[in-house]
Amino acid sequence: MKTLEFHHDEEKGRVTVTCATGEVSVYSHCAYCKHCNGVQVGRRVLPSPPQKMVSGPRGAGFDEELLNAAMMFNSLVRDGEAISCNDKEGVGFTSMYRR
Repeated sequence: MKTLEFHHDEEKGRVTVTCATGEVSVYSHCAYCKHCNGVQVGRRVLPSPPQKMVSGPRGAGFDEELLNAAMMFNSLVRDGEAISCNDKEGVGFTSMYRR
C-alpha cells in the first residue's frame, strides 16, 4: 500500500499526485482508478466512495448514486492529505470500469 501525497495548485484549482504514469489529477484519475483504496484524512484512510458503489449491488438509481459518490470523493479530497494506493505492480492509472 502506497501513500501518494497531494500537490495543491491553488491557481488552477487542481490537486494532483505523482502516480506511476506521472503527475495525474486526483479528481479525474484517482477517483476512477481501481487501485485507489481511499483518501487519507488525518490518520484515517476513508474508503473511496466510487469504489464502494461499483463493487456493491446495482439498483435502478445507480447513475445518480455514482454521481453522489463522486461528489463525496471530491469532499474527502478537499479535507484530505493523500491517496491510499494499492498499485503493487506500478502500472499506474487503471480505470475501474474496464474489465
